Amino acid sequence: MRMRWEEVELDMPTRPRMPMRLYEPPVKQKAPPLVLYFRGGAFQQDEPADRETPIASALAASGAVVVEADYGSISRNMFPDAVDCGLAALRCLSSRRRQLGGVKSLILVAGEEAGGNVAAGLALKARDQMPGQLHGQVLLSPLIDPTMSSVSIRQADTIGMRDRWSDGWMRYLRGFCGSTHPYAAPCLCSRLSAVAPALVVTSEDDPLHDEVVSYADRLGEAGVKVRQHVFPAGSGWNEIYNEEGGAWMQALCVQFSLFVQDLRA
Repeated sequence: MRMRWEEVELDMPTRPRMPMRLYEPPVKQKAPPLVLYFRGGAFQQDEPADRETPIASALAASGAVVVEADYGSISRNMFPDAVDCGLAALRCLSSRRRQLGGVKSLILVAGEEAGGNVAAGLALKARDQMPGQLHGQVLLSPLIDPTMSSVSIRQADTIGMRDRWSDGWMRYLRGFCGSTHPYAAPCLCSRLSAVAPALVVTSEDDPLHDEVVSYADRLGEAGVKVRQHVFPAGSGWNEIYNEEGGAWMQALCVQFSLFVQDLRA
């Protein structure tokens, strides 16, 4: 797997160039899927991380070309800037489709935790502003409910995340008065039809389990194709919040590969 940073010019005159990290598979197949990836960090990571993201690396090892967009340093982790930066990055990726993959490469967005929120919000915005150009979304325990009122979220204290997530939500929404805007809180969106097919992943002991499963169910009810995977308790899935890999990584890659196969079918 090859990885490198580059500064990408966005079609946003008021914004500086966005740092993007490119992960390429060891052997690039014809028309590999292109994944625009957003890492987590509870909306509090403003600077480009100095180490690669384990999940982005794993997706690249599975055959995808992964572009990790450093949305935090450009948007200061505030809505709506984060999603706007994501849309600009998605348009950039779409324009470089032939260069990075091939004319038939699928284009997907993906992210974990706060990055999963941006990916989910971006999928909704792409449906509205780039219809037909986004082929899938990969949501890994997306942080999508600012009310933090689910039963499972009570477990957040056991992994030391409740205060961090609460502070993160306050930061993300502080510049925008409408906390229920669908791009900011996708789980509260009333119109989910026609959004890109989704791979949604969580675990039984994930504090975000309830909001994640509820969102996946609502997507399915809206007619969206959904592949949902719930790891068993004790699988180590919660290591995702520390940006660490685990024994579940291989199973995640299998789910991703099956999802891509479904999209191509």
